[in-house]
Amino acid sequence: MSDEILINKTPYETRAAVMRDGVLQEILIERTDRNLLVGNIYKGKVVRVLPGMEAAFVDIGLERAAFLHVNDIHTVRNSLELEKQVLPDEDEGGTNDEKPVIAPPKADITAILHQGQEVVVQVIKDPLGTKGARLTTQISIPSCYLVYLAESDVIGVSIRIEQEEERTRLKEHLTQYQAELGGAYIARTAAEGVDPWVLRADMQFLSRLWDNVSDRIKQSKAGDLIYGNFPLELRILRDYVGRGIQQIRVDAAEPFEKMRGFAEDFLPETLDNLQLYKGSRPIFDLYNIEEEIEKALSNHVSLKSGGYIIIEQTEAMTTIDVNTGAYVGHRNLEETIFKTNLEAAGAIAHQVRLRNLGGMIIIDFIDMTNPEHQQSVLDELQSHLAMDNARTTISAVTSLGLVEMTRKRTRESLEHILCEKCPTCQGKGYIKTKESICYEIFREVVREAKQYPNISGILILAAADVIEQLLDEEAHHLAELQTFTKLNIKLQAEALYNVEQFDIILL
Repeated sequence: MSDEILINKTPYETRAAVMRDGVLQEILIERTDRNLLVGNIYKGKVVRVLPGMEAAFVDIGLERAAFLHVNDIHTVRNSLELEKQVLPDEDEGGTNDEKPVIAPPKADITAILHQGQEVVVQVIKDPLGTKGARLTTQISIPSCYLVYLAESDVIGVSIRIEQEEERTRLKEHLTQYQAELGGAYIARTAAEGVDPWVLRADMQFLSRLWDNVSDRIKQSKAGDLIYGNFPLELRILRDYVGRGIQQIRVDAAEPFEKMRGFAEDFLPETLDNLQLYKGSRPIFDLYNIEEEIEKALSNHVSLKSGGYIIIEQTEAMTTIDVNTGAYVGHRNLEETIFKTNLEAAGAIAHQVRLRNLGGMIIIDFIDMTNPEHQQSVLDELQSHLAMDNARTTISAVTSLGLVEMTRKRTRESLEHILCEKCPTCQGKGYIKTKESICYEIFREVVREAKQYPNISGILILAAADVIEQLLDEEAHHLAELQTFTKLNIKLQAEALYNVEQFDIILL
């Protein structure tokens, strides 16, 4: 397999395309006026404590107060007993394997937080829709190979490093250097096979960085940003190192030099992989990436067999429906269904990653009666999701033939970044017919005529299509309305009105 990353940098946004054998696998977008908040550290102030929800709302200087659940509170050892737990989780913020447990689930949040209290917090989930950011008080800072954990002394290794010999080696080196440097560290997946001196350099970097953060915490006030995450181009180097990326091409000199400097300091082995793209064609045109992004915004995904899947996103969940379409198979219906579902499983895993779908995902595969076929489809889905860096869980096929899947969400989906609600339908996905709007207008005219019996006429302002409907298909009803109300009814088309908009002016 040939893996590479293409980075397109402009003054207003940075985009990174992760490619595998020429096929777009993942698209990351960061806009200068809309930076992602995950990983940022703030000094916040508690504005409200809700014992019933076991949570608090914290003002961190954003438009909307952020959410802090009791389970995300790392309490001081002398106030609540701390234990250790294994968290098999690796996302963009780093790897968490063995980590100080946060407050026990039964902890009373009112015993930990009170209104007006200042607290240092880190964003673990960006604001989305009407929901504010989600916070934790367990501060962690990732580097190339490690994650630094504040106010802890734990040494851990990513659960994705499976060889026990390598896990032991990493723990021994980290424990040895911890005695000198202090702090708590988790070895990320990229640390596998890394030389001890490189790990030590990474620990020194994180230790110096945390000292700087600690000083800023002391000097800051509530609402201040204490530490901001790396820009996208540096996160690419940090997060994708060791994942088989053969080449990283950048189309602008500034981010290229920034990445070279970062690589020289922390990732010298990646220097040969960096390349400044100087071609005449836009870098994303090399693999028709712009076209693939447009396709990823459609709810319809065609399968090579002739089948297709439909993807619908809502605030509560994402639903994916599989259909055979034009594919009728060569033998029998059961085989046709099985092959369509098998192909759809791979396509779904690809689309979930490409679109960065998160939260609850319900997949409605075509009904299969053969248990072996059901398991084969689940295995196919699982095998393709193994390449996804986000944590996913998949349920067995339910009695209704559905597969429930969850995927950890740490940033907005592609649709939320690139799109907004339709101004006409407001996100409903449909609008009223012109006929329905005409009849609403008729009812409103009758209402106004009865309420104001002394008026002589009415002016109807509406979209051009609605006015055309009134003068054409509804002309006889409009004439009947004039006779019934004894009013002179005038029509005026408004270019800026959508189909559902209209106004009644009394004359």
